[in-house]
Amino acid sequence: MSEQIGIPVGSGYIYETVFDGSTIPSDATIETDTNRLGYIEKGATLTYKATFKKFKDDMGKVARNVLTEEEVTLKLGLISWVYSKLDVLCATCRITEKEGGRTIKIGGIDNADGRKHVFRFVHPDKELGDVRITIVGTNTGGLTLKYAKDDSTNVEPEISAEPCDNEGTLVLLDIKDPAAAVKS
Repeated sequence: MSEQIGIPVGSGYIYETVFDGSTIPSDATIETDTNRLGYIEKGATLTYKATFKKFKDDMGKVARNVLTEEEVTLKLGLISWVYSKLDVLCATCRITEKEGGRTIKIGGIDNADGRKHVFRFVHPDKELGDVRITIVGTNTGGLTLKYAKDDSTNVEPEISAEPCDNEGTLVLLDIKDPAAAVKS
């Protein structure tokens, strides 16, 4: 099987559902309008950071680097989103629906819901094949809601990944070859 070399171009779609603690739901279960977190502006960025500790002898004859920590984050900018989904991005958010709208309360550490979420970013690409990035975690980047007359009010979550299986997997990166998409 030969892998196509190319330049991925474009953004994608972001979906979210609560993680049940055992398995990642199927693509069809996650990628629904109900689970759409919003629409993205300025793309999404997946970052993997490894921390190593270097050990070496005093004379500089032997050395060893040991992986001691890993971190995965998914950053994105939402230009369009719904207020009733803020509880996905803020663990202390409580939403009360009422006639004509809703009241949202944010804050109070005792109100943290402790939920983990499955976040799925889908980058459609007809030429190179669709890419799906899946992480389990929570928004650790906080919230900023800026209302300005000359700019949109974007929400820019930073999702920190937690292991999604018993192997310690922090990110699932699924790439569908374009030829496989045509056959199915």
